[in-house]
Amino acid sequence: MLLFLLGILVIAAGLAVSIALHEVGHLVPAKLFGVRVTQYMIGFGPTVFSRTRGETEYGLKAIPLGGYIRMIGMYPPHKGEPEGTIREDSTGLLQQITELSEEAKQYESSQYGPEDAHRTFVALPVPKKLVVMLGGPLMNLFISVVLMVVLVSGIGLPAVTPTVQSVSECVVPADAPADVSCEGQEPAPALAAGIRPGDTLRVIDGQEITRWSDVTTAVRAAQDRTVEVVVERGGETLQLEATMIVDARPVLDEDGAVVLDADGNLVTEQVGFLGVSGTPDLVPQSPAEVPEMAWSAFTQTGKLVITLPVRLWEVAQAAFGSAERDPNGPLGVVGVSRLAGEVASADEPGFELREKAGTMISMLASLNMALFVFNLIPLLPLDGGHVAGALLEGARRMLARLRGRPDPGPVDMSRMLPLTNAVAIVFILMTVLLLYADIVKPITLFP
Repeated sequence: MLLFLLGILVIAAGLAVSIALHEVGHLVPAKLFGVRVTQYMIGFGPTVFSRTRGETEYGLKAIPLGGYIRMIGMYPPHKGEPEGTIREDSTGLLQQITELSEEAKQYESSQYGPEDAHRTFVALPVPKKLVVMLGGPLMNLFISVVLMVVLVSGIGLPAVTPTVQSVSECVVPADAPADVSCEGQEPAPALAAGIRPGDTLRVIDGQEITRWSDVTTAVRAAQDRTVEVVVERGGETLQLEATMIVDARPVLDEDGAVVLDADGNLVTEQVGFLGVSGTPDLVPQSPAEVPEMAWSAFTQTGKLVITLPVRLWEVAQAAFGSAERDPNGPLGVVGVSRLAGEVASADEPGFELREKAGTMISMLASLNMALFVFNLIPLLPLDGGHVAGALLEGARRMLARLRGRPDPGPVDMSRMLPLTNAVAIVFILMTVLLLYADIVKPITLFP
């Protein structure tokens, strides 16, 4: 139980730091551009702790489901009472939107005086607005990539090493069952050569061995010749001789996976055979592997976000019906915490501290990638909504310049408040659904 709680605390702390740094990504450029930032808060709801430094209040709030910074002047300044701004023939909905917009702008304008008008967010040029609003998501992308570097080059990725895990007793067909008998058959070349489990293959037929793919390449190319095999055993280097045989072995693709034909049968080829298997382990890789990994995580997360309505419907069917929960579907805070607890407390063979640390780092990298992608959705109150507004503002101003017309000014995002509120309600309902599903129909790593 203690390990389970430790896993929850680790993932919670990692997520809290990620959220805090996300807001730093907004805070730093905003202050650099002279915007007055009145609050930097982690969480929502009642304030638990706060301290004011300069003109900014820094603090923690009771509901740890996000964070925010408050900048003055998010909307164009209020210019007096809205009389005359609403036509008599305006519809009720249009009138309500206009009144809500004017109230929001009036409240915003009351938070600062004329001397600070140049320090508002709305007064920033479009490029600086983009930098401020993209700073948070880009911080999460940076965190995700850094964690991937630690995972790839520090912890390592699952791979087969040249250390011998097992030695075949005889030569059996590639598609033979695991319990086939070797009685009356010739011993496999590796067994006859004296190779033992635990030996580390260093050289085969003059080719230096650094990874398992080198073993496969050297053995298959040897055909049926007698070749020198250098192994390391107990700190000593031994030179052995193995007489290979030619046998039908599975064709492997570029990733080392077996190739199947259209009917699902193994595709084989006649190549050299030694009769050893490598040891699975976490092997540190070059940081050059990270860009491809990050792109894969980005595209997979993007697909999840695009299909989110369908995925949430599937979650609802599982939570309120008999359908199974998709293990690759969306998770809430409770679900992520539960998985972290399972990882920390797992007592599975081969899943030791190093594997647990790698899994936790991978989870945090995935969470930060999700924060990056999710916040790019072009809907308020997400960062992507403000980015879309800034891009629209830039397009309007460019078009006005091309047409020789006056500057139309900033886009009035307060007009989007009804949609903003609707999106916020949807997010709250999504959070509640995932919370319920994670409790009644949780996803587990170790069933």
